[in-house]
Amino acid sequence: MRNARASEGSSELAEALKAFRSAFVGAAVFSLFINILLLTSPIYMLQIYDRVLASRNVTTLVVLSSAAMALFMVYSVLETLRSRVLVRIGGSLDRRLSARVFGAVFKSALFRPGMASAQAIRDLDTVRQFLTGAGLFAFFDAPWLPIYLLAVYLIAPLLGVVSVVGGLLLFILAVLQELATRKTLADAGVASINANRTLENSLRNVEAITAMGMMPEMLSRWQERRQKTLVLQALASDRAGLIIALSKFVRIALQTAILGFGAYLVIHNEITGGLMIAGSIMMGKALQPIEIAVSGWKQLLEARSAYARLNSMLAAIPADKPHMDLPVPLGMLELERVVAAPPGSNIPVIKGMGFRVAPGDILGIIGPSAAGKSSLARLIVGVWPANSGVVRLDGSDIQTWDKDRLGPHIGYLPQDIELFEGSIADNIARFGEVLSDAVIEAARLAGVHEMILQMPQGYDTLIGPGGMTLSGGQRQRVGLARALYRTPALIVLDEPNSNLDRDGEAALARTLAELKARKRTTLVITHRPNILASVDYIMVMSGGLAESFGPRDEVLGKYLRPQAAAAGGPTPLTVV
Repeated sequence: MRNARASEGSSELAEALKAFRSAFVGAAVFSLFINILLLTSPIYMLQIYDRVLASRNVTTLVVLSSAAMALFMVYSVLETLRSRVLVRIGGSLDRRLSARVFGAVFKSALFRPGMASAQAIRDLDTVRQFLTGAGLFAFFDAPWLPIYLLAVYLIAPLLGVVSVVGGLLLFILAVLQELATRKTLADAGVASINANRTLENSLRNVEAITAMGMMPEMLSRWQERRQKTLVLQALASDRAGLIIALSKFVRIALQTAILGFGAYLVIHNEITGGLMIAGSIMMGKALQPIEIAVSGWKQLLEARSAYARLNSMLAAIPADKPHMDLPVPLGMLELERVVAAPPGSNIPVIKGMGFRVAPGDILGIIGPSAAGKSSLARLIVGVWPANSGVVRLDGSDIQTWDKDRLGPHIGYLPQDIELFEGSIADNIARFGEVLSDAVIEAARLAGVHEMILQMPQGYDTLIGPGGMTLSGGQRQRVGLARALYRTPALIVLDEPNSNLDRDGEAALARTLAELKARKRTTLVITHRPNILASVDYIMVMSGGLAESFGPRDEVLGKYLRPQAAAAGGPTPLTVV
């Protein structure tokens, strides 16, 4: 029970690191032998000064030098192995967490529209790089600091006192650096994230910015946030630079003091010249972890901030729980008193919605702007969760389905169509395995097959990020083909004819007829009444509510303008 509670209290990131405990122990064991081998240098110098120079024995010099070189080679091998262990820990941690972080970033984009950022991926890189960098070596070598200081003290108590005082001074400077830069660097990190987000948002809307001459304003806004980052980073760097300079001064002064006091002791015959040199080398090895920590303090703080941000995000966006596989859905859609609000808002845009659509039925959804039509579409396909009530597909709450397994059985054409860098075939196949027959069938069903064949490389034509090489109408029809790929059981089309001409709308009408023949449940959201001739039922939305719901002709009869019909003109709906 205690272990279970400890596991529940541990963060997801900490649990991931615990999985590499044995590898960290292995790195610590390598560090043990590395630090033992570091004694080779002072012992070698001691023997050279006190034995070889005194006896002038060349054979002893050759033997000692050969032994020292062999030990140095072993030291280099162990350093390489330790570095490789840590590099592989970093790589394994990335493989273990990258998919989880990637998914959390996407969920964050759903929960906080317009605030999406790849910062979490950069944070994972920062943590991984720290685990493979020199900064972590200081933590492995730090336990040897008191042992080296004790060895210096045993050589001469005076030299031990000087080393301890120097070590304390360096440690105090490290603490001062932490206090002086921690908050400033954290604020600089937040400012940098905000500046990058501003730039990313501007790039997503580059056409509107360019067309309306908004570039100077966007530049000014970005520079203002970037300048804040630079000011904070400069302030932190100035403080850190001063402390690092003081640390270097203390380090040089200590080296001089050790040699000076050592020479004094040699003059008074209290130690030998070899012990003086050995003591100086050991003091340097003892204080090396502190020096590395001071010089790499910025990287440590950045890694700590990245670790904290990752922890917060993973805690706020839990991993999906495994769900039992359910049968392939037939397309029975039911909404039971559903209330929903946009992510991050408490103001409902869907207010107690309830209706049922049987497999093979086509429901047209109409209503004025801001009636909640697109919000309803997001709710039905499972992008938004319901605040209360249930959206059911074949009787099961759609939120209990495994999203990756349910996805192939849902076709969704959002109002803002996004295609991705790759070929047309890749986009239609949803970047899974490209099944040629299924891709062509979806294209034919969407009425886009002939258009694709006229392109330079047909289905292999690369369309660039966002489908930039296609027109709005072409993007919409390729997006429709993607929604129809392998004829899913539930298809939700949000304004599928907004960019279509008369021929395109005729093709869409044929598509809907074919979907009905295949008994695919289809919802069509539209502002243009021409397509309503193809639907079975119509729901009129207003203010997040179903103002009217029923068979097409019955609902249309309530909203037609008799005077327009009497004049021989078109009969538009008053609600659209």
